Amino acid sequence: MSQLTVEAEGSTRAGPDVVWSLVANANRYPQWGPWNDGGYRPASPGPSKQGSVQWFRYGRRTTSVEQILEVDEPRRVVYKVVNGLPVKNYRAEVTLTPTSTGGTSIRWAASWDKTLLGSLVRRKLAVLYPDIVAALVAAADQQVATSSRQDSRG
Repeated sequence: MSQLTVEAEGSTRAGPDVVWSLVANANRYPQWGPWNDGGYRPASPGPSKQGSVQWFRYGRRTTSVEQILEVDEPRRVVYKVVNGLPVKNYRAEVTLTPTSTGGTSIRWAASWDKTLLGSLVRRKLAVLYPDIVAALVAAADQQVATSSRQDSRG
């Protein structure tokens, strides 16, 4: 069966460790992203590890439940959707690559089986993924700015 895909990319001045601290903890997603709520099942302080189950509520009706498949700290996390989205075989990967300037390049990509409902989901995620990456970049940049201000006050 053919696949539908969506991806978004961005860059931040923040190093991979800073970005990882945001990406690898489901409890923090509502602080920087478009989600209303999120966390782990069962509740956990994080960070995400292989086998972790995380959930995110977006809007009033959509709650996505995901299972972490792979973690390569602080570079990569792979997860699959197990409930909440009308898609089959949804697999996503967040990749953080250090840049030559000390920042981080972010790539968030997903694929799933091509179905009618999957096509509708793709339309929404094609808009949402760039928003998510932009919010992640802004949050990471904000952490760098805050850290720089605190260091300068020394």
